[in-house]
Amino acid sequence: MVTAARAAEQSGLSEVWLWEDCFYSSGIAPAAAILAATQRMRVGIGLLPVPLRAPSLTAMEIAAIARMFPGRFLPGLGHGVADWMAQAGVQVDSPLTLLREHLEAIVPLLQGAEVTRTGRYVSLARVRLNFPPQVVPPVYVGGRGPRTLALGAEFADGVILDDAAPEGRTDPARVRQVTEHLAATREAAGRAGRAQIVVFLPTRMSATAGQVAEEIAALHAAGADRVGAFAGGVDALPASGDDVLRFVDVLAAAQDEVRRGR
Repeated sequence: MVTAARAAEQSGLSEVWLWEDCFYSSGIAPAAAILAATQRMRVGIGLLPVPLRAPSLTAMEIAAIARMFPGRFLPGLGHGVADWMAQAGVQVDSPLTLLREHLEAIVPLLQGAEVTRTGRYVSLARVRLNFPPQVVPPVYVGGRGPRTLALGAEFADGVILDDAAPEGRTDPARVRQVTEHLAATREAAGRAGRAQIVVFLPTRMSATAGQVAEEIAALHAAGADRVGAFAGGVDALPASGDDVLRFVDVLAAAQDEVRRGR
């Protein structure tokens, strides 16, 4: 991961996004390693499953990374995959309530507030971070359903759009629909500014830079603020580090085409 991230930075790519997949890899440890190994690269995690951790610990970890690498960390929170949460023994009856209570605790903690609350799942008594981040990172909410996405507009800075479309990808029409939903939710909550939208684009290893650029440009035009392409789709996943580095080169060339098109 570190080698690929360094190559991505050298090629001009600005961000690397990680998943926290059970039971492959944590999100926090590799994010910190990549940030330390690069100079300008921003690192996002899409996403950290809230059932796996206490909100006070999540806030401490986010704050620590944000203080070490100000402006370069983009954390996302979400339900996690239900089957995995059951395997880990942390599945809850109301994932939506759990996520809301975590956001209601973590976001103010990162802003330096003292938090006391007694909820269905989260109870905190006069908790305040001794070292809140000087540059508060944006917090994203990952999800699919309208109620989960609404939490991203109401309590966080935006959403990571995780759709289960038949073809395994989010189309521009869906992005436009979500954009309208988030705008209405944010206005009703009295929050200023626009909720950001992050979309992940599964990309064939055999795709050309032009093909990738065309899809990225369409998603941006529909309202996506960030589009992260990852190796997936009908052909094989990367079989070696060399394959990953070749994929990085394709993405860098696609990014250049998108920028020229703008």
